[in-house]
Amino acid sequence: MIAGLYRAGDSPLHRMGAGRKLLALLAAGTLVFAIPSPWPAAAVLALVLALYGVAGFGPRLVLRQLRPVAVVLAVLFTAQLWLATPGEAVLVVLRFAALILAAGLVTLTTRTADLVAVIERGLSPLSRLGLDVAKVSLAISLTIRFIPTIGQIAGEVREAQVARGRSPSPLTLVVPVIIRLLKMADEIAEAIDARS
Repeated sequence: MIAGLYRAGDSPLHRMGAGRKLLALLAAGTLVFAIPSPWPAAAVLALVLALYGVAGFGPRLVLRQLRPVAVVLAVLFTAQLWLATPGEAVLVVLRFAALILAAGLVTLTTRTADLVAVIERGLSPLSRLGLDVAKVSLAISLTIRFIPTIGQIAGEVREAQVARGRSPSPLTLVVPVIIRLLKMADEIAEAIDARS
């Protein structure tokens, strides 16, 4: 099986079933987008951070989870400042940070094989409608596997820009990262086609 982001541990979150964690993530995602103001969203983010502590993960790991998407969060914040109000800009960033960290916590405390098995079981009724559940499961496992690669690609692009004497900015960083991610997506699609 493809290696995931899982970190072994014996916390209550590690012992919780993959299905329950995915349902909790779905509920949290729905809740956080229903929140109308920054303070409750900040409380949800604080709860997610507390759950990292329960799982035995420190602040360094939390920062590593957010580093790959920091540019995206900065762009979202700037766009919301321009299109809306500062309060709404903060709310959008808090929502996405909470969701990203919650999803990261699920993958850190759940083996990829368990996640894929739960998703495969959940999608199995759709096989009667012609959905190839095995292909979807493979795509999900490959996607989970390549999540850490996004941060690595961003770091490589940043280092290449510094080596060329350019100072990295969000705009000059986003375009090369997107191009490399699209190439990676093509490779994933080819791997799925080759398997079928």
